[in-house]
This record gives sequence, structure tokens and C-alpha cells, in this order.
Amino acid sequence: MIHPEFPNSAFVSAPERLVLKGGRWQGVRIPVRYGRFDHRLFGRCLIDTGYSPRVTRGQRSLPLWLYSKILNPKLTAEALPAAEPRVNAILLSHLHADHVSALKDYPEARLYADGAAIDHFLDQGWLGRTHKGCFKELLPDDLRERVIRFETLPRAEAPHGLGPAADIFGDASVLAVPLPGHMRGHTGFLFNGPVAPLLYAADADWLARAILEDRSPGYPARLILDNPAAAAQTALRIRNFVELGGRLALCHDPEDRP
Repeated sequence: MIHPEFPNSAFVSAPERLVLKGGRWQGVRIPVRYGRFDHRLFGRCLIDTGYSPRVTRGQRSLPLWLYSKILNPKLTAEALPAAEPRVNAILLSHLHADHVSALKDYPEARLYADGAAIDHFLDQGWLGRTHKGCFKELLPDDLRERVIRFETLPRAEAPHGLGPAADIFGDASVLAVPLPGHMRGHTGFLFNGPVAPLLYAADADWLARAILEDRSPGYPARLILDNPAAAAQTALRIRNFVELGGRLALCHDPEDRP
């Protein structure tokens, strides 16, 4: 059985009201997590890569420098690649900068992602990518050739109503579950366990409370969504999953639930 962990690569700060409908104006420290686990055949695996020094310092494009200054992430001791120098596989939930910033530090790792989303963003001009929080300078030059596309993998049914998914390793231990709304190709990862399945839902929302209490934030946070209607349906699916006994983990929730 796989036991995933979700270390925190960095903190950013924002008013609670920005990430929770009806929340306080008081600021909260928001983690930027990634996942890590060991697979008996595929070895050390990551889910995303969080923030890394490639975003916070060194030579960067003007858009990425501005992005860094606005969000001002504070890296932790768990930031990559220093915290995980050797990795065999990386599963990508989506291509936002806080999820892919250390990808270039793992040139030998197997990469798994939504292939249609990879094609879409690589075919966009710099303005189209930047508008969606995707920076080509953080992506490996050979990403299109290296990526193992979720859509080419065996299919499986995720539990508790999550629906069709891709079987990453072919043994049903980790399923890639489409969770549309946040960004094109946004995907969560389902870990089957003997007691209750665990869904790492990445950026389906910032806080579990927002999903479980139907308190997803409105404007201006809503503006970054790729598809607000799809995001609302994704939240409903996740809420039903939890009500049926599933466990939930998110990238940015300050509460370390699993």
C-alpha cells in the first residue's frame, strides 16, 4: 500500500476572505504543497514540484519576476530539488508555476500529465500562457516528447462517484482523476487504501472548508478559474466523495488533514 506525504515547499500570504467565502480579512499563511511517495516498481515519485528557487531568485523573464514579487513565496526547507535530489517519476496535476517550478531539475524523471493540456499551453504564445499562470521557461524543452499522457493509460473507475480515471502504474494503486475548472487539464490523484481512499485534489479549491461547506470564494479569486461552472461541479463531486467516506487533501489548505 502507498503512503503519500504532502510536504510544504513554501508559504504565501493572503486574506482569508480571498480563499473562503465569508472569511475574515485577517491574513492566513497558505502552504504550497507537493506530494511524494514510493512505488514498489517505479521508485520515488512526486506529485508536482511546488515552488523552487527557479521562481524566487536568479535570472527570470520579466513576467515571472513580477509574478514572484506579487506572490512573494517564502521557501521552506522542504523546497525542491534540495529536499528530493533523486526522483523516478513526477505526476503533474496542472501547469501553474507553483506546481512545475522544479521540473527542469529532474531531467531523467518519467513525467505524467494531461496530454491535451500540455499541447494546448505549448502551442500558445507567451501572452496566452502567462495570462493563465503558465511560464514556458519553467517547463523542460522536451516536455512534449517525454510526457506520458493520462489519456493513453488504462482506464479505471475511481471510487465514491469520482468517475473515470487513468490507472497510472497499471496496478490501481494511483488513479489520475480529471477535476476540471481550475486550469485546463487539472487532475487529482486517488490513492486506494484498505480503510478509505485518499484524493489529492491539488487546486480544486484552496481550503477543504470551501469545498465541504460550499464556500468557494467569489471575485477576485474566481477570475483565475479556467471554467467556473466546471469548478463548481468538481467541488460537488469531491464533497460527495468525502460524504461517502473518502479522505481529501489539497495543495494549499493550511490544515494537514490526511
